[in-house]
Amino acid sequence: MKKTRIAIVGLGMAVTPHARGLVDLAGEVEVAYAFSPSEARRKAFADKFAFPTCDSLDTILKDRSVDAVAVYTPANTHRDIGLACAHAGKHVLMEKPLDITTARAIELVEGCRTAGVKMGVVLQHRFRPAGVRLAEILAAGELGRIVGCSAAIRLWRPQSYYDEPGRGSFARDGGGVLISQGIHTLDLMLSLAGQVDTVTGFNTTTPVHTMETEDMVCAAIRFDNGAFGTIEATTAAYPGFAEEIVLTCEKGTARLTGTQLLVQFQDGGEETIEADRSAGGTGADPMAFPHDYHRSVMADFVAAIRDGSAPKVTGYEALKVHRLIDALIETGQTGKAVAVAR
Repeated sequence: MKKTRIAIVGLGMAVTPHARGLVDLAGEVEVAYAFSPSEARRKAFADKFAFPTCDSLDTILKDRSVDAVAVYTPANTHRDIGLACAHAGKHVLMEKPLDITTARAIELVEGCRTAGVKMGVVLQHRFRPAGVRLAEILAAGELGRIVGCSAAIRLWRPQSYYDEPGRGSFARDGGGVLISQGIHTLDLMLSLAGQVDTVTGFNTTTPVHTMETEDMVCAAIRFDNGAFGTIEATTAAYPGFAEEIVLTCEKGTARLTGTQLLVQFQDGGEETIEADRSAGGTGADPMAFPHDYHRSVMADFVAAIRDGSAPKVTGYEALKVHRLIDALIETGQTGKAVAVAR
C-alpha cells in the first residue's frame, strides 16, 4: 500500500504530540517535509524527530507528491496557509481553532470545499475512549433523552503563559479561554448533546491574569432539544482540574471527567472507563498529555483520504463550536440572551 505523504507546517509547541503520532503511523504515512521559517525551530525539531525539514512553504506547495498538509501554526495564519494548501490540491488537517474569527474560518472551510480537498480539524477530545463509548451509549438510546448537559473547564495557566507575545490576544489567538482551551470540551459536548440554541451569561478577565481577552466565562444554555445546562470555563483555577461534562438523561446520568467515564443507570447498572495517567494539560504545563488522541486524529484523517470518507471532525463540524463561542462572548458583552448562529 502506497504511503500517504504528509507535510508538517509549524514546528512550535503544538507539534510534538502530532509528530509522535506520525512516528507511530510510519507504516501508513510518510512525512515529506517539516517546515518552519525559523532555523532554530527546524534544528530543535530535527534533533527530536528524523523527518526532513524545509525552509519554504512553496517547497511543499509545488511538490505534487505531497498528498496533505498538517498545519500547527498560530491561529491567525490558519486561513491563509490552509487556502494556499487547498489551492495547491493538498488535503488539510488544521490545528484548532480554524482561525481567529468565524468569518475567516468560514472562508477557510468553504475554500477547501471549493478546491475539492478534505479538511480535518484537530479536536482530539472526540477520540478519547471515554467520549467514544459515551457517544455509543447515547446513540443506542440506553440513557434515553438528554434533559440536561453541563460543561466545567477549570484549568490553570500561570501569568508566564500569557506573557508570551500575542498569547491571549484577539490578533493572534482570537480570544482567551474559550477559543484556546475550552474549545476542545465544548466541541465534545456538542457532539454528544447536540446544538445549543441560546446562551445567557458573563465573561471577564480576572485579577489573576494580565491579558487582553477573557479568562473566565459562566453561562446558562438551552439546547435545541429543550435540555438545559451550564458552561463554566476558566484558566484561573489553580492548580488545574480535569474538564467535566455531565449529561442528565431520562434513564440515568453520565459523567465524563477528563479521560474517565462513569455512567449510572436508574436500574442500578453502571459502566466505567478509568482515566489515563496523564495530567491532561490542565495545569501549568499545557502539553502534559499523551499523544494517543492526536495519533487517532491523524489516523482518521489519513483513512478519510484513502477511502473517500469524511474525517470525524470536518471544518463544518468545527464551525459549530466557533459559533457557540461567538455567542458566549456576545452574551458576556451585552448582558442579553444570544441565539447561537447556524
